Amino acid sequence: MFHISGFYKFKRIKNIKKSKELLNNFFTKHNIRGTVIISHEGINGTISSKKKELQLALLKIKRIFNISKFDSQNFAINKFQVFHRGKVKIKKEVVPMGLKITKRNTKHHIEPSKWNKLIANKKTILIDARKPFEFNVGTFKGAINPEINNFREFPKYLKKLDKNQKIAMFCTGGIRCEKASVYLDKKGFKNVYQLKGGIINYLKKVNKSKSFWNGECYVFDNRISLKHGLDSGSYAMCSGCRKPVSFKDKKSNKYEEGVSCPNCHDTLTTSQKERFRMRQKQINLAKKLGKKHIFQKEY
Repeated sequence: MFHISGFYKFKRIKNIKKSKELLNNFFTKHNIRGTVIISHEGINGTISSKKKELQLALLKIKRIFNISKFDSQNFAINKFQVFHRGKVKIKKEVVPMGLKITKRNTKHHIEPSKWNKLIANKKTILIDARKPFEFNVGTFKGAINPEINNFREFPKYLKKLDKNQKIAMFCTGGIRCEKASVYLDKKGFKNVYQLKGGIINYLKKVNKSKSFWNGECYVFDNRISLKHGLDSGSYAMCSGCRKPVSFKDKKSNKYEEGVSCPNCHDTLTTSQKERFRMRQKQINLAKKLGKKHIFQKEY
C-alpha cells in the first residue's frame, strides 16, 4: 500500500534554490513521488511513498523549512502509487493570485462537523473556488462556481460580492480558499468563512449519510477522483485533453480509449488522434505481453 499526504504552510522562506536541491536529492534517494511547490511565501505539496519513506520525507521537509506544524495536512492510503515521479518547483506564489500572504486569519476556518450548519443557512453564499471541470465532477449542494480557469482571475469575481454578505468558500485542500479569504479580508469583508482542510477533510470526517456533498472530488493525481472515506472514485482520465471521464462519457460515441472524450473529440486534429491511437496500440500490445508501457497509467 502507498501512503499519501497533502500539506501546505504559509511562511517566509529564504534560500529557495538550495532547499529545492536538498529536497530533490532526498526524493530521488528515497523514491518519493509527487509535487512540492516552494515560494517565498511558503510551500504547498502532495507526496506519496511507502509509509516509512513518507514519514521520513515529511520530517525532512519540516527540517529544511524549519516548520513545526503544517497549516493544513491530510493523509490517505491507496493500493497503487498515485504519482509518476517526484518534482520540486519554485514559484512566485504557492497559489497564483497576485497576492502574497504575510499573515493568516484562521478565525473563520470551519471544521467539517460544523460546515453543514453554515451552508444550510439560506443567507450564506456558497462558493466553489475550484476550476469548472472540478466543479462538474462534484460539489456541495447549492454551491456557485465562478467558472474561472485561471485562479489569477478570481479577484475579479470576488470584487462583485457584497461585503456585508455571509460568504462560505471551499476548495480541494483549503489553500486556494486561504488566499481568497486573505484577499477579501484586505478588501473589508467581515463574514468570510472557509472549510478547514478543504473537501478532502470533509469527505474523510463526515459520514455519507449526513453529507451535503454531491458527486466525487477531483484530485490532481492518478486516483482522479475520491468518494467519502477517501476511497478511489469512478472517474478515469482522458488521454486527449487530460480531463476527467465519467461512466456516462465512456458510453458516448465520441469517447475512444486513449484518444478522445466528449470534451475534446471535436477539437482534436486528425493527426493528433492518429498519434494517440498509435500510443494506445503500443500500450495494449505491452499489456498482452505482460509488460508496462512508458505511457501506461494506473487509475
